[in-house]
Amino acid sequence: MTVTSQLDDALASLSEDNRLETCLDALFGWLRAGSPDAAPERLEALVRYLDENADRARQLAEGILGRFSELEVYPALVRLGILSREGLFREMSTRLYDRLNPPPVDPEDSSDLLASLITRHDKPWLEALPAHGWLRLGRVLISALDADARQQVRIHLQEECLYALEMLAIWVAAEELDPELMRIDERLTRIDSPFIALQREVHAFVEFRATPAGEMRRDDYPALDHLWVMLDQCNDQVARFRRRGAGSLGSSVNASHLIERLEDTLRRIERLIVLTSPTARIPCARSGLRLWQELLLATAEKGSLGAVWKKSTRMVSRSITQNKSDHGEHYISRDLPSYLRLVATAAGAGVIIAVMALIKITIESWGLSPLPQTLLVSFNYGLGFVLVHLLHFTIATKQPAMTAASFAAEVERNRRGRSVSRKLARLLLDVNRSQWAAVWGNVAAALLTAFAITWLALAALGTPPLDAEQIAYQLRAISPVQSLALLYAAIAGLWLFCSGIIAGFFDNRADHVQLERRLVSHPALQRIPRHRRERLAHYLHENYGALAGNFLFGVLLGMTGYVGYLLGLPLDIRHVAFSSANLGFASFSDFQGWPTFLLGLLFVMLIGFVNLWVSFALALMVALRSRGCRVESGILLAGVKDEFFRNPLRFFIPTVLSSRKSGAGDGRQERG
Repeated sequence: MTVTSQLDDALASLSEDNRLETCLDALFGWLRAGSPDAAPERLEALVRYLDENADRARQLAEGILGRFSELEVYPALVRLGILSREGLFREMSTRLYDRLNPPPVDPEDSSDLLASLITRHDKPWLEALPAHGWLRLGRVLISALDADARQQVRIHLQEECLYALEMLAIWVAAEELDPELMRIDERLTRIDSPFIALQREVHAFVEFRATPAGEMRRDDYPALDHLWVMLDQCNDQVARFRRRGAGSLGSSVNASHLIERLEDTLRRIERLIVLTSPTARIPCARSGLRLWQELLLATAEKGSLGAVWKKSTRMVSRSITQNKSDHGEHYISRDLPSYLRLVATAAGAGVIIAVMALIKITIESWGLSPLPQTLLVSFNYGLGFVLVHLLHFTIATKQPAMTAASFAAEVERNRRGRSVSRKLARLLLDVNRSQWAAVWGNVAAALLTAFAITWLALAALGTPPLDAEQIAYQLRAISPVQSLALLYAAIAGLWLFCSGIIAGFFDNRADHVQLERRLVSHPALQRIPRHRRERLAHYLHENYGALAGNFLFGVLLGMTGYVGYLLGLPLDIRHVAFSSANLGFASFSDFQGWPTFLLGLLFVMLIGFVNLWVSFALALMVALRSRGCRVESGILLAGVKDEFFRNPLRFFIPTVLSSRKSGAGDGRQERG
């Protein structure tokens, strides 16, 4: 069957039923047929067919554009592509209910009409259609109408756009006194609002365009320039909201949803101003095409829960990862002194972890029922990690969630230029070296502490801490051959990633609720001298996320086995520091020779590798998405390879490179 005959069949219903929904259904049915990649070709074929078949072009034009003047267009202009004013959770519940029990369709409502013709499965081919294809189709359809019909369509579209424009401007002005926006930017109570000024300018513009004089040239309405200035000031204010909300002031889901809605509304106002102002035809056509594509894609996503969640939480995600990025800089060593400090703080954590591992082994030897044992193990982990933080020590696997955010921040700062891959490769090497420095510190200190405790137990009690059954269990538990050790290490890496998100969330929460100021004036703390109260409030504010993240990370580790027990699944965790301590207690309680010990140490390093890179990969993915940027993996790997061959030792310890070795483009000495 030829393309012409296929199009004849697709448009055959037009001779019998020339209603708007029938015409649009025929148009969309033709475009969605086949794969999304073929949609542009099908659109071009339709345009050629209509060029050659004037009767079909006239029927389709009268069915779509001719019936256009009978349709309420403004509901689509003020709804589609703009987040609801009811808030995120209300909108998500409404979308879920509408998917389970679809609302009735009003054929006179443009948004309902599009929703009845487009589903979420149509998004791929809608995205594939080029703007110039829609433009050619529009020109063919418009030219097929007579002059009176074209004038009627233009007048109706302008009236609907002006009404929607004024409605949207009123919404923007009403948002100014929202408590969330006033918290983010206290200047709103003291400055002249650009939102209210925009509403005034839009009202004047709409009143002018509704008069016969409004049909004249741009020069006859000089205030249009001032309208654009007000719109620019509103966009600058929204950008300020976003910067401050994603920075030190903290954000919330409601604030993020509100700012996204403001941004969408201002973008729609801009489109409508171009469409309704007496400007050149090319910008008007371009703006109309963009608006049409936005409406179609918004209709395809109208019932999507994921789309509205992702859009509404973008700023909160940015705030959380920004908090992690600020902390992550402390976990990256770029010179020998900071490298040695990192090893030393990791060694301190290794001592505590060895004691925590022995406490866990002791708890498990008591023979308690699963729930009490799980609670005790979880508190052991959680309080131990909090103690590590209070003593300013470093747990190796806590680094990736923090350093990944720093890596993403560097990606965002260096979006362009060939030097990006080289800079990111160096940062990745710094991150890798810093993480393994902490691993060496944790593992070495945990092994030495296990040896010291075992020696003291033998000297004082005459028996080692572990019996033969416990020794066999611990050696088997770290073996990827005899157990699912690497899978359990990946689960621990997942919890490490979650702990970073938790820490960022609570840091953002502390900023959002102004925790420090609340604690300073808290009635229950008034008996404490003011200077001590301020120090305590400042410490808790700055470490709120770290304390919560460390404790809840311990709870996640401790609860994994119990969840597996409830579900009947073999779930557990393997953490490099705890595995090294367990290896130490098992080996020194009954030393079975150096080959067995070294093989166990290799297994511990494999567990550490999985811990680190699972958590780092997940954290990096979230951090990059929150910043709307990406990394070309091939270019990055090429940069890493180049840096490795330039100086392999730099993968493991910081080194100083001369300007000649570090590259002629730098022209300066660089510290690793």
